[in-house]
Amino acid sequence: MAGSLNKVTLIGNLGKDPEIRVIPGSEMKVASFTIATSESRRNKNTGEREDRPEWHKIVIFNERLADLVEKYVRKGSKLYIDGQLQTRSWIDKSGNERYVTEVVISKYKGDLILLDQRRDVAPLSSSASSDTEVPLPESKDDFDDVPF
Repeated sequence: MAGSLNKVTLIGNLGKDPEIRVIPGSEMKVASFTIATSESRRNKNTGEREDRPEWHKIVIFNERLADLVEKYVRKGSKLYIDGQLQTRSWIDKSGNERYVTEVVISKYKGDLILLDQRRDVAPLSSSASSDTEVPLPESKDDFDDVPF
């Protein structure tokens, strides 16, 4: 179908530590976790502002990013996620058909950027060309020379 687009961009925090598993037979590492985004709304009854969280299931089929998640991402981590929506189905133990929609980062499509205040590694994404972690500048002043 020409002219379609499947792209999701989220910034949110992990609700619990990520799950890392290896796909049997391929030995490919996969990371999965949920992140919460929130929208602030005014309560009609009290007039107070309230945050309403929305939970998103993320699955990463990019081994380099799965390694990054395994090493550095924990409950509460703030992440930028860029991926695609995928819905899959299965039959549960009771014989009912179940569905889940996930944000998927594949080997060549999508990005993940750590937004926490870590100072020892630069953000990596699936579009980064290097397999090594790059040290960040020692101080914020080192960013002053960046031309944007």
